[in-house]
Amino acid sequence: MSEGNSMASENGTDLSQDDTGTIEENPEETVLSQQTSVNLVPFIGQRFVSQDAAYEFYCSFAKQCGFSIRRHRTRGKDGVGRGVTRRDFTCHRGGFPQMKPSDDGKMQRNRKSSRCGCQAYMRIVKRVDFDVPEWHVTGFSNVHNHELLKLNEVRLLPAYCSITPDDKTRICMFAKAGMSVRQMLRLMELEKGVKLGCLPFTEIDVRNLLQSFRNVNRDYDAIDLIAMCKKMKDKNPNFQYDFKMDGHNRLEHIAWLYASSVQLYEAFGDALVFDTSHRLDSYDMLFGIWVGLDNHGMACFFGCVLLRDENMQSFSWSLKTFLGFMNGKAPQTLLTDQNIWLKEAVAVEMPETKHAVYIWHILAKLSDSLPTFLGSSYDDWKAEFYRLYNLELEEDFEEEWSKMVNKYGLHEYKHITSLYALRTFWALPFLRHYFFAGLLSPCQSEAINAFIQRILSAQSQLDRFVERVAEIVEFNDRAATKQKMQRKLQKICLKTGSPIESHAATVLTPYAFGKLQEELLMAPQYASLLVDEGCFQVKHHTETDGGCKVIWIPCQEHISCSCRQFEFSGILCRHVLRVLSTDNCFQIPDQYLPIRWRNVTSASTNPLRTTTRDRSEKIQLLESMASALVSESLETEERLDVACEQVAMVLNHVKDLPRPIHGMDDIAYACPSHSLILPEVEDTDGIVQSITVGNSHESFTLGKLKERRPRDGVDVSRKRRHCSEPCCRHFGHDASSCPIMGSDTLNAELLGYL
Repeated sequence: MSEGNSMASENGTDLSQDDTGTIEENPEETVLSQQTSVNLVPFIGQRFVSQDAAYEFYCSFAKQCGFSIRRHRTRGKDGVGRGVTRRDFTCHRGGFPQMKPSDDGKMQRNRKSSRCGCQAYMRIVKRVDFDVPEWHVTGFSNVHNHELLKLNEVRLLPAYCSITPDDKTRICMFAKAGMSVRQMLRLMELEKGVKLGCLPFTEIDVRNLLQSFRNVNRDYDAIDLIAMCKKMKDKNPNFQYDFKMDGHNRLEHIAWLYASSVQLYEAFGDALVFDTSHRLDSYDMLFGIWVGLDNHGMACFFGCVLLRDENMQSFSWSLKTFLGFMNGKAPQTLLTDQNIWLKEAVAVEMPETKHAVYIWHILAKLSDSLPTFLGSSYDDWKAEFYRLYNLELEEDFEEEWSKMVNKYGLHEYKHITSLYALRTFWALPFLRHYFFAGLLSPCQSEAINAFIQRILSAQSQLDRFVERVAEIVEFNDRAATKQKMQRKLQKICLKTGSPIESHAATVLTPYAFGKLQEELLMAPQYASLLVDEGCFQVKHHTETDGGCKVIWIPCQEHISCSCRQFEFSGILCRHVLRVLSTDNCFQIPDQYLPIRWRNVTSASTNPLRTTTRDRSEKIQLLESMASALVSESLETEERLDVACEQVAMVLNHVKDLPRPIHGMDDIAYACPSHSLILPEVEDTDGIVQSITVGNSHESFTLGKLKERRPRDGVDVSRKRRHCSEPCCRHFGHDASSCPIMGSDTLNAELLGYL
């Protein structure tokens, strides 16, 4: 081929031919961008010491002009003869895309390409003068057939999105610390002092870098993770884990839970959330977590799992493994996200469990297409949909759904059709027969999601992930314990004066009592009408028809309501409470105050039966028992005398036991920072007294003591100067100024009975 023909081909569109063609030198007049500097413009005869130096120079020129470059054709090959003797650099939009058949003979899909046959290029040729090789510019053209980018746009081209080795090291360190990609970018922007979004690389570049790290260390991480689980199992036999390897000896699935999970599940495993809507960025595996609610409305952790694939076999393995951890006990209800494979796996592995789907996941999928279909009517439809979702009766739902479909013309909309087919999994009228412990309420959904996000924030190297999750779970348990103690310290406020309310306040936890109290406050607004023996019609005083049907059989202490709230949440509804009040019932039957919502859990979950328990849990248990002891002892003088006598005997026995070799400083360091908080009681004058045993400077402060208003110009608080503290009972001061309770050297001798 002649060089003239080669030049014609070069000026055409054939820049993407084989890499062995020749290009004639053509020092034609170039069209330069006005954005460039004269010192950076390539010229014929310019010399470079290497190919890389020429590439860096042309790359800097291209960046100022508004385009990027790529290495094109060469003459010669490295290691063969004289090696590479010529190199062409072209605009990144040079040449045209070509469809290449795949291995199976099928054509690849037609992807969009930025190539448009641009003729801009720079050619360098290797020459040796006095045995010193140099690269000379023999061809250059800056004629583009496309628009050049601005300076703030050109930095986003892939050629300029480079990450330096130092930045790669810092990104790797940030990933190990559990930071998200966006947090990494923001921190590096602050460190480099650049504007928001002005780093030389993008979020996608960082994610690709992290993925490359994972691909290199994936098999080693799996081995380290299994070794870490074995190490934790050796430290604590109650730690449980299981895993599965594939045919290539790679980790396929792994699940684990901690020592406290089984005990929590025994007490609060009746209603469960299995969230599988997240992926673990640190390992590119599906992350599933089992969470529930305790009797104080706090999120409690049951276990988690990592799955390689998202299919029915993976979900079946995870559910079967979880049941094995929990001695085969399946939950009554299970909440998940919408997933067809998970739905089939639950039906096989937990046939007796009621499976439900979060409505928020369903609406999130509908919000992508339905607003376009409905247009301005979407907001009205959404309000109508939520009204149907909260209906009480299945018959009402069926009737109102048909009306909604007709009103908005949704007969042919396939997403609404499939949503209706799955109505028994998400619509409340079909779920009220089952116990969900309030997990379907928006506030509890947000609390559980926040807990899951804290777990996800622990992303680091996979072998460290198990420990990080354990730390977050332990921190959550400590925070929950502190909040429970603060709630106990606060005086429960009775708002109705009803004996039912007074009785429930002594049995239920503050969380459950708050839910019941809301129903008690609404009960007087309803009218109850006896329609048959043991059958009442209860409706709001503003309604003329409808209402709920309540069945009350006093001799059997059986009561039920058509609204199914007790079956759904474990809390009696306002309709039932109205009937009990009307029928002169002053106490809720025991079977309608579930053990699940009581202050004291069932005997099967008694923590005293646990043989292995760490120090902090034992200390918390001791504090809880001491708090309950004082609460019960203050009821009568006889109880107080017995408690003082028995505790004095126990304390003397403990003092006779040998002390450890290490000092008291070590013991104090292992104890929780908070002091022993005893509940708030109200004396006969209505003055609230707060009892705190321990360091007075570490006690909780929840506000000032409640003061009484002066009556007839006399300060009532000065009338009675008798200390109500059981360890004092002296005159001349009250509990707030008690010298014994306020002493910095408070000990067992000063307390007397302790």
